[in-house]
Amino acid sequence: MALLKKANNQIKTDKNSGFGTNANSYGGRFVNKNGTPNIEKRGMNILRRISWYHTMIDMPNWKFMLILFSFYIAINFVFALFYYAIGIEHLDGIAPTQSALIQFGQAYFFSAQTFTTVGYGHISPNGFLTSALSAAEALIGLLSFAIATGLFFGRFSKPTAFLKFSHNALISPYGEGKGLMIRIVPFKNTNFTDAKAKVTLGMSTEENGERTNKFYTLDLELDRINALSLSWTLVHPITENSPLYNFTEEDFKRIHGEILVFITTFDDMFSNTVAAKTSYTFNEIIYGAKFVTMYNRSKDGSKTILYLDKLNQYDTTNFS
Repeated sequence: MALLKKANNQIKTDKNSGFGTNANSYGGRFVNKNGTPNIEKRGMNILRRISWYHTMIDMPNWKFMLILFSFYIAINFVFALFYYAIGIEHLDGIAPTQSALIQFGQAYFFSAQTFTTVGYGHISPNGFLTSALSAAEALIGLLSFAIATGLFFGRFSKPTAFLKFSHNALISPYGEGKGLMIRIVPFKNTNFTDAKAKVTLGMSTEENGERTNKFYTLDLELDRINALSLSWTLVHPITENSPLYNFTEEDFKRIHGEILVFITTFDDMFSNTVAAKTSYTFNEIIYGAKFVTMYNRSKDGSKTILYLDKLNQYDTTNFS
């Protein structure tokens, strides 16, 4: 993408963005759509630079469950190999006349019973090595389930901002001019109060022959609301004081820029402040469109219906 040759020097830049100003050292977007920094860390051993607790807490539910089941299956398979290597004759209850595959299967299920401390009693260890191994496995099983329980609790109790952002930002008619509009909506049965928003514009500019990143705080029509129960459209009026002033549709297509959105709100359920963030590159901004209303009155007039599936719906429009 092209660079903005010269930024409006009359507009105050934001020096507290937390992102570097050297555009040559930055690759891609500043923030991913899911709100995570678009940064890959290197130069340190992976065991030191990754918090496995945070990784297990933040990963998707299907991946978390897959890891738990895979670990359970794998560790019992390893202990079954140990029991089989010591000798099946040291596990009372397994008939020596059975095939090797059936014997290994019974050793596997004995391992599962020991690991979970269920112990049905059909098979029991006989001998020092087998007894010591089963005792060690029972201890490992207790510790593993304690860790898994802590992870389950951490995942369910973690304060999370159940907010969704519209897939695109829009340049829409606003008053007698234009406005940048971004829509958010609470999508679960949560109660959010004291919601605050901050929107920052980041652009790669060229000044004195050098590439540099510049950041601007975009003023909002409303940057704070008392309750976030319905959809909230963040509106930045594009006036003479806006860094987007005089931007055309072609400018959004050719200039490298990104809109960073930060939301904080108080969740009554968690009794804590939660945060959500996302970003929109200029090619994710629709020029000449306006959002479709997401809510209306119910047929009996007793309540308001919020249609979550309309979050990303918009109509195209022309500027007069």
